[in-house]
Amino acid sequence: MPESRTRKKKASAATEVEETVKTPQNIGNPAWLVPTMVTLLIVGALWLIVYYLTSSKWGLPIPGLNNWNLLIGFGFMLSALILATRWK
Repeated sequence: MPESRTRKKKASAATEVEETVKTPQNIGNPAWLVPTMVTLLIVGALWLIVYYLTSSKWGLPIPGLNNWNLLIGFGFMLSALILATRWK
């Protein structure tokens, strides 16, 4: 008489061990990634806005740097872009 389809063979000890071993999985983003990326983007944009609005009189945010303030603002924004490449 044929066996029913619902019956299953007993697993051998080797296959039981293989089933219990788990492979590493991608668990997503680290918790700090998105807030840091957004913060860097906002800080960079604000840095550039403040510099453009005050460069003729005061040269803020750091008066002694003059046009290097542009590089700092774009540096913050570039750092945010680099972090965005890690976002899943």
